[in-house]
Amino acid sequence: MVVARSIALKAVNTASLWGLNRSRFGGLPKVQTVRALSTIMSPPSKAVVYEHHGPPDSVTRMIELPPVEVQENQVCVKMLAAPINPSDINRIEGVYPVRPQVPAVGGYEGVGEVYSVGSAVKGLSPGDLVIPSPPSSGTWQTYVVKDHDIWHKISKDSPIEYAATVTVNPLTALRMLEDFTTLSTGDSIVQNGATSIVGQCVIQLARYRGIHSISIIRDRAGSDEVKERLKALGADEVFTESQLEVKNVKSLLSNIPEPALGLNCVGGHAASLVLKFLSFRQGGTMVTYGGMSKKPVTVSTSSFIFKDLSLRGFWLQKWLSADKAKECRDMVDYLLRLAQEGKLKYEMELVPFDKFHSALEKALGKHGSQPKQVIKF
Repeated sequence: MVVARSIALKAVNTASLWGLNRSRFGGLPKVQTVRALSTIMSPPSKAVVYEHHGPPDSVTRMIELPPVEVQENQVCVKMLAAPINPSDINRIEGVYPVRPQVPAVGGYEGVGEVYSVGSAVKGLSPGDLVIPSPPSSGTWQTYVVKDHDIWHKISKDSPIEYAATVTVNPLTALRMLEDFTTLSTGDSIVQNGATSIVGQCVIQLARYRGIHSISIIRDRAGSDEVKERLKALGADEVFTESQLEVKNVKSLLSNIPEPALGLNCVGGHAASLVLKFLSFRQGGTMVTYGGMSKKPVTVSTSSFIFKDLSLRGFWLQKWLSADKAKECRDMVDYLLRLAQEGKLKYEMELVPFDKFHSALEKALGKHGSQPKQVIKF
């Protein structure tokens, strides 16, 4: 952990050569030229960076970053895995409402192992498994140095790929099931975008609580196989969009009650199909948390007047910013226990870090529908 002065000076020269200030990449401190011999340094880090916004496959590149000082209240974490989420792509494109100042290291969530700690850090030790909680930008690099209160220690028995992905998608699913209406055993929900990780988590969390789920998927080749896969996760009913082009969708529900809650991540026609199910009862609520079709949500005036329909929105970043750190960590632990017990699962593909741009192409949809891409360092 302790490096000689010559290495520290070499790090400074390397940083100058690149014209980089590593504090701009994931919040890492700038290397100083004068240090005591006992200074704790991080190892050099390989990172995916972008210096301006634009198409992710054009503006990102992998570079070597020099060692940095681990200050007394900081922790150096050796990253083990980090996903490529749609919000990561939007940040690089410059269209996400909250994004780091460029130049920046990509990534927002992930899991790592404590490599070294500053002299004033309590409660964390080398070898501990940690995640940034709430999430923090700059996880697409081999070593990350951040303040100790960013890191949440999790069980070493946690599956690495689930620890890397637990916050953004599973937590979104959990909050939407809990925050907008009171659901009891035997109630039902309806959602589009059911094959997404959020959609898969909604199905499983609902089943775990005795809540019925109705899932809507787009028409595609192999839709029968998709239906069976979602039903194996716990979905009560799965319909393609074309199956719902009937006057009375209620007749398709057999013994499932009319849903009280609808979840929309698509917009456009797919959102209208969710509203179709909610129109059979008073006081239904549709929560929009995405807009993959980039088409607006439209709703009839009569649904507002005669059915008292509510339209709401959910953005995890806003929820996390409302002083929810303790609550977030408790829920992350709960979700990881479910994953460890096999009660929460979703499809992922682990990809070596040196194959990052191949994984990015898949995440961008250039190879059709693909599992969640998770980078393994």
